[in-house]
Amino acid sequence: MKTVCNTNQCTGCMACVEKCPVKAISIIDQCQAYNAVIDEEKCIGCSTCTKVCQKNNPPVLMQPIAWYQGWTHDETIRASASSGGVASGIIRTFLEKGGAVCSCVFVDGEFIFKTIESEAEASRFIGSKYVKSNPQEAYRKILDKLKKGIDILFVGLPCQSAAVQLFVPQKYHEKLYTVDLICHGTPSPQLLNIFLSEKGIELKKIKEISFRKKERFQIREDYKTVDYNGTCDKYSIAFLNSVSYTENCYSCHFAETKRVSDLTLGDSWGSELPKEEREKGISLILCQTEKGKKLLIDSQLHLESVSLERAIEYNHQLKHPSKCPSFRKQFFDIVEKKNFSRAVWACYPKNCLKQILKGTMVKLKICGGG
Repeated sequence: MKTVCNTNQCTGCMACVEKCPVKAISIIDQCQAYNAVIDEEKCIGCSTCTKVCQKNNPPVLMQPIAWYQGWTHDETIRASASSGGVASGIIRTFLEKGGAVCSCVFVDGEFIFKTIESEAEASRFIGSKYVKSNPQEAYRKILDKLKKGIDILFVGLPCQSAAVQLFVPQKYHEKLYTVDLICHGTPSPQLLNIFLSEKGIELKKIKEISFRKKERFQIREDYKTVDYNGTCDKYSIAFLNSVSYTENCYSCHFAETKRVSDLTLGDSWGSELPKEEREKGISLILCQTEKGKKLLIDSQLHLESVSLERAIEYNHQLKHPSKCPSFRKQFFDIVEKKNFSRAVWACYPKNCLKQILKGTMVKLKICGGG
C-alpha cells in the first residue's frame, strides 16, 4: 500500500484527493486511522499529492500577537452556539461585507464543507462537531471564488486550514482569511454510526445533530437527547477521554500556542468572568495576524482581556496533543465487534456508572436535566 504521507498519519484533509490530476488517490478509513492511498496503476508520478499534503509540508506556525475572551452581542446566536458565538459573529459580518464563507455542515448523514454567500444559511455552521469531517470538493470552490476576486473565510480544524493554505496559490492568499478551531482530536464517522445504530438511530435519516450544549456534552438528534437530559452519553465519554481519535491526532503538530491561521477560536475554560457570563458561553480568541485583527474589529464583538497562561492551563491542546490512553487497542478491539457501548464500559466503568446514577436521579426528578 503506497500512501501519500506516513502510514496511519493521514489527517483526512482530502487536499491530495482534490489536487490529483488523474484521480489516483483514495482515503481509506480504517476507524482507528486514515490513509491516503495511491493507485499506482493510475499514478503519473507528478508528486502533486505529496506537495499539497500538510503532513509532508508542515506550515510555519505563528505566535499570537493578541488574545481575548468574548462573545457576540447577538444573544440569540450566543444562546445557540457551543460557547460565545464568536465564530458566528465573524461569519455573519464577513457575509454582510460581500465575502463568502466555507465551513462544516451536516447534510444527509455526512459532515461536509459548504461555501455560502448568503446570511440566511449561516446558522448551518453553528455548533461543535466532534467527528472527522470531509472537506473534499471545498478546495476548488474556495479557489474559484478567489479567482473571481471574492474574499473568502475558511473556518475549520488546524490541519484543514493548513491544507487550504497549501492548496491555494500564494498570489490569492491576500483575499483568503482563515480561522482554526482548538481541537482535541477527531474520531472516524464510523464510530458515530456504530454508536447511534446501537440506539436504533440511522445517521442518514437525521436532519439535525448536536454534540454539546454549552458545558454539557451530549448528542442530540433532531432536538432529542440520545440519553437522559443532563447525562453524558458513551460517545461523549469516549471523546472526552481521548480514546476514540484517529491515530494521527496523538502526534498533531498543530497542538501548541503557535497557530496556523489568522485567528484561533475555542472555549474560554477557566474564565474568571462572572458565572452568569460563563453560563451563557465565552469564547477564547487567539489572533496571529493583522488580517485576524481586522476580522475581530469588523465583527464588533464583546472582547475582554484574558491570561494566555490561564488559557493554556485549561486548553491543553495549546501546549501538546491529546495523550493516547494505554487501553486504546482494547477499546478498538471491542468496537470492531460492532459494540461501541461495551467498549466504553470496559475502559471507563466508573464514568458509565456515574452517568447511570445521574440518569436515574433525573428520571426521579431528584436533579434536573439540561
